[in-house]
Amino acid sequence: MVTILTVSFFLLYGADIFFLFLFGLHTYLMVFLYAKFKKNCEEKPQFILSESSKNLPIVTVQLPVYNEFYVVDRLIDSVCAINYPKKKLQIQVLDDSTDETKDKIQNRVAYYKKKGLWIEHLHRTNRKGHKAGALDEGLLKSKGEFIAIFDADFTPEPDFLLRTIGYFEQEDIGMVQTRWGHLNENYNVLTKAQSFGIDGHFMIEQVARNGSGLWMNFNGTAGVWRRTCIETAGGWEHDTLTEDFDLSYRAELIGWKFQYLKDIVCKAEIPASMNAYKSQQFRWCKGSIQTAVKLIPRIWNSKENWKVKAEAITHLVNYSVHPLMVVNILFTAPLLLLQYWAGVKLDDLPIEILFGSAGFLSIGSLGPVIFYAYSQREIYPAWKKKLVYLPVLVMIGTGIAVMNTFAWVEAIFGVPSAFKRTPKLRLENSNESLSDRNKYRVPVDYRAFLEFFMGCYCLLCIYLSVLVGKPYIIGFMVLYSIGFFYVSFLSVSESLFATRSKAAVSDRILA
Repeated sequence: MVTILTVSFFLLYGADIFFLFLFGLHTYLMVFLYAKFKKNCEEKPQFILSESSKNLPIVTVQLPVYNEFYVVDRLIDSVCAINYPKKKLQIQVLDDSTDETKDKIQNRVAYYKKKGLWIEHLHRTNRKGHKAGALDEGLLKSKGEFIAIFDADFTPEPDFLLRTIGYFEQEDIGMVQTRWGHLNENYNVLTKAQSFGIDGHFMIEQVARNGSGLWMNFNGTAGVWRRTCIETAGGWEHDTLTEDFDLSYRAELIGWKFQYLKDIVCKAEIPASMNAYKSQQFRWCKGSIQTAVKLIPRIWNSKENWKVKAEAITHLVNYSVHPLMVVNILFTAPLLLLQYWAGVKLDDLPIEILFGSAGFLSIGSLGPVIFYAYSQREIYPAWKKKLVYLPVLVMIGTGIAVMNTFAWVEAIFGVPSAFKRTPKLRLENSNESLSDRNKYRVPVDYRAFLEFFMGCYCLLCIYLSVLVGKPYIIGFMVLYSIGFFYVSFLSVSESLFATRSKAAVSDRILA
């Protein structure tokens, strides 16, 4: 029995290391493809239009909104400042709000209507299909040949449409995606760390995929769709939490091409609280895996070449890194205590296995570090100074592994869950306080206590590694434990602070 258990343990642990190694290797591939094909995603002067250009098409701008009291006016103001002929720019505020956001939208829409803008307030009360449902219903009332979409936390530049619509002169282009920028990157340590992750995806990954002819996805916002592309691909479907990812791959499956533009930047607000960030990551992780379950069979059976298929599938299952990390950490203590429960000493294992495992882990772990550092090098002149926050990204990436593992499991087994929005608080300057934005605080999730347990478990592994004289994993475990404790502490403290703040406000009102 012990032998079977030991063999099973090594097989599972070996598979875990192997898949982590593959995902790490994938980041090297992304950097390589970026360096080789980045010119294909640079802005092309021949496609830049002006307001006086002949035969400009009608464009519908859709703004899906749900209870965005703090930021909705900023969104509407920035969109209404877009340079485009008024008669050819239809703006739809797709409002599912249940609070005062509705009134704020009505006032802003009325204001811009008086200025002669073609702007509409479309309010729903059933929230069917959430964001996908709102986009779908808005599409039925839209007049545009092209559909631009901006989430509530985005602020497009005035020349956004004039710099993107021209690419649709290529008849096979179904969608144009631009790069996300940051409105509040320097707000706190958490936003600084998150900016690394966003920059890595939008500067390196999207360019690597699109520039080399592989599939890429629409990122839900800061992009423009050809209406016929949406319609021929089956429209916005509501069966995943990432309707953007789902529609993108369905469109590419039937032959549509996308264009990514790394030089056009649309700034957005980064979640400034840990609970908001975790809520966002949970939705992205679960939605990606839901889309994987839904579309991988179609992709596998398609006529696309193996490179496109391999990258598309890897992209879809990329969030599997988090459950793999959790498994790897949980297996550490049994590995260190192998001698006591299986009668096998680590020193008894062939040197090839020991060095092979260490090599796989090292190469895989370095990949993301190089990937994110390279993205900073490509964007910021003073990129070296920013690297001090890279370890924070690594810690946070480990700390949210518990939450994303739950999301991954729910997606695989089809477990339903309520739609978890990411509240936007309009925190752009470091002198603005989270305590002033209690309206949309995300309550603490019980999984924060599991994150604390994982931090304690990592400390146990450090103790065991010293006890058995195998200090090789101490560095990793120190980083992991800090990550779990940091994420858990912020999650709980934010919730408790919000509760006390609300109570204090109530006391002042009653007084």
